[in-house]
Amino acid sequence: MDQTKILEKAQGYAVQGWDVAKEWLLSPQAWTQFGLLVAAYLLALFLTRRLQPVLDRLLTPPDEKTNVIAKTRRFILTFLPLMLPLLAYGLTGIGETVTRSIFDAGAVIAFGKRVFMFLAARILVNEVIKDPLLKVLGKYFLLPVAALYAVGFLDEVMTRLDQTVVPLGNLSFSLLFLIRFVLVGGAIFWLGRWSNDQTAAAIKRQEEMRPAMRELTAKAAEIAIFGLAFLLVMNIMGISLTSLAVLGGAIGVGLGFGLQKIASNFISGVILLLEGQATVGDYVELDGGEAGTIVKMTARAAILETYDGKWIVVPNEDFITTRVVNYSDSGSANRYEAPFSVSYDTDINLVPDIVESAVAAMPDVLSEPFPPDCELRAFGDSGIEFAVEFWVNGIDDGRHKYTSDVLFCIWNALKAHNIEIPFPQRVVQVKGEIRTRVK
Repeated sequence: MDQTKILEKAQGYAVQGWDVAKEWLLSPQAWTQFGLLVAAYLLALFLTRRLQPVLDRLLTPPDEKTNVIAKTRRFILTFLPLMLPLLAYGLTGIGETVTRSIFDAGAVIAFGKRVFMFLAARILVNEVIKDPLLKVLGKYFLLPVAALYAVGFLDEVMTRLDQTVVPLGNLSFSLLFLIRFVLVGGAIFWLGRWSNDQTAAAIKRQEEMRPAMRELTAKAAEIAIFGLAFLLVMNIMGISLTSLAVLGGAIGVGLGFGLQKIASNFISGVILLLEGQATVGDYVELDGGEAGTIVKMTARAAILETYDGKWIVVPNEDFITTRVVNYSDSGSANRYEAPFSVSYDTDINLVPDIVESAVAAMPDVLSEPFPPDCELRAFGDSGIEFAVEFWVNGIDDGRHKYTSDVLFCIWNALKAHNIEIPFPQRVVQVKGEIRTRVK
């Protein structure tokens, strides 16, 4: 029965469409509108070919420019492919006004104008939009809506969608409401994500702020932006926030039981950012043996990058409840030492001055808080043992090999002063007469 009704309705639409087509084909007014439509497209094509190179040259900033004006020019430049269909749409609108004033009719040219709008939407989705979320929304929502608008069925389809109610327990909503919610929510949250990226980039450029404070400010801005986006979506869609009280209570119970670890890590992350004891760029070592440079701090965990390229995800709670060794807190210097030995034939009174002068001349070695200090450590089996203590900014690992460079420097300095670096030696004394019996 339902299939019969659908076929009858489709047949009715087909007959109606054929009558409209015959009316257009046999009407001089329709042919006039068609001629104006073609003329509008050709004029738009001519203007596009003339204006697009000029606009492309004016809007393209130099490659080295990265300021706000340059970014705005590049953003506008991405919309140049829309010039042809939008110009055709505008010129066709002028032609529609003319035909309606002369013939009191404009169905053909109005249809062409809607087709140009569909072409603009198609170019927007396929060529202009690069964001994956917006591309999906455009492909599955914007293009079908534009196609229905082009053929004149949009109002009828929207009425049917509004009449189709989906029950969900004590709640119910129409399909049209659901589609609007997805479109509005997706667009607003994309705008929120874009705003958050721009805000975070602007905050991280503030070099006068401590790294920890920059991270905390960026997180606070992120929470504020997406919180505002959520409230804006709820307000636009007409959803009362009081109706979310039950949902908020359920989330609170979940945080109290199943999500307490997540809540603990989140609060620990806020404490870390406030105190600034460990921040991005610090080299840390935890009690569990994890060690590396903090490359990112999220609401849940910190990401350490080891010198062999591995990433370790450490929960924020571990930084609060366990012992943490920070080798580079706030960019402070670190002290290392390089051991070496000299021969017993050496005048050891000369060694400290020679070594300290050579090491102090190295570019990576600091004079503050203390200059290089060469100390006598022991009288060893093979030589006299020394060690030079020195301070550097950074960790003696990975791409920085400070101790290795200092040892090279010591070797060259001692060789230049003819001071011998001994190798392991043993003196063997044989007591008593050795008798050899020959059989």
